[in-house]
Amino acid sequence: MLLYIRPMADLQNNLKKFRLEAAFTQQRLAERAGISRQAYSAVEAGDANPSTEVALRLARALKQSFESVFVLAQELPGSVEAELVGEAGAAFHYVRTPKQTPDRARVYRVGQRLFARPLTGPGNARHALVTAEGTIVPGVPGRTVGKSVAVQPFDREDLDTPSLVMLGCDPAVGLLEPELHRRGIRLVAAEESSQEALLGLARGEAHVAGCHLYDDATGTFNRSWVRQLVPFPCTLVTFASWEQGLIIAAGNPKRIQGVESLGNPEVMIVNRQEGSGSRAFLDRALKTYDIPTGNVGGYEWEEWGHMAVAATVAFEAADTGIAVKAAALAMGLDFITLTEERYDLVVPDHFLNEPSVQALLDILRQDPLRRQVESLGGYDASRMGLPAAA
Repeated sequence: MLLYIRPMADLQNNLKKFRLEAAFTQQRLAERAGISRQAYSAVEAGDANPSTEVALRLARALKQSFESVFVLAQELPGSVEAELVGEAGAAFHYVRTPKQTPDRARVYRVGQRLFARPLTGPGNARHALVTAEGTIVPGVPGRTVGKSVAVQPFDREDLDTPSLVMLGCDPAVGLLEPELHRRGIRLVAAEESSQEALLGLARGEAHVAGCHLYDDATGTFNRSWVRQLVPFPCTLVTFASWEQGLIIAAGNPKRIQGVESLGNPEVMIVNRQEGSGSRAFLDRALKTYDIPTGNVGGYEWEEWGHMAVAATVAFEAADTGIAVKAAALAMGLDFITLTEERYDLVVPDHFLNEPSVQALLDILRQDPLRRQVESLGGYDASRMGLPAAA
């Protein structure tokens, strides 16, 4: 019996292309190569590599050269190697299945490193499709965050376009894009919890991270968390203060009054993921009202981002959720303000002189952006662009 090995190199194949050209079914080609259809299917899908003997038999059955049927990913025309990044809490493993198409990805540079961030999964929930610079080459099982993947860019010139990479959860971040575009800079914004945004910054995956993390010990926002999670000096710049609270259906049919209503068994919430400032605030509030999390319906139901929470309430899948006021207003929902928080942008000092970061800091000081942000509702942008208070 011929043995198969799991891929040890990024071996790609053109089996499906040549098989269809030859009008072969998988069963017929498998028989010609002397293997089972299931084994052949795994090879064609890229879930396993054939032995040298089987690879030669497959190429011969297709009347093709070995080199035309099998090729290393890094030898694909135009492909580049990039580090795979994404929400670490999602335990993302890049594994292909036969029916999947290549994952679209944001491909960008931070310093001298090239990254690929797949545009799949809950962290990429948007109300519009997001621009991508390329696709991750399929057929590479077992790839995990931090490893290298082969990427096929749509346009190689995009990779040399200056980028501003921002991690965080502020739904207003997209308002930066038009002005950055006018200045020749691509905005690559990824939705991450505040803690994960800081950890991504610490790993060198971004130029800027946004956060709204309260420190119980000091009674202040963000600075102590930055010192704890980021191993190099950073500058904190205020983006805005916002109203945080409970998004509720228009008219408040469940008569939700505040956090004290969340212990009502008839009230279902939608939560934010661990590591987010919103989740941390909710946990503190529940503790204040002496409401065990086990008594809160929907506490384990997590959504990524303020707009995702608002959408869940708007679709009546949940009665309420913790998020910012702007998300409620955008969905035509009611809102109960519980607190005001400061959302800061954290910039590593070694990136302060980057042209894209300088452009961001300049835009933050302009009145048009401040007016746009405040028009969303629930924002105070009067200190936008100024050094964050201690």
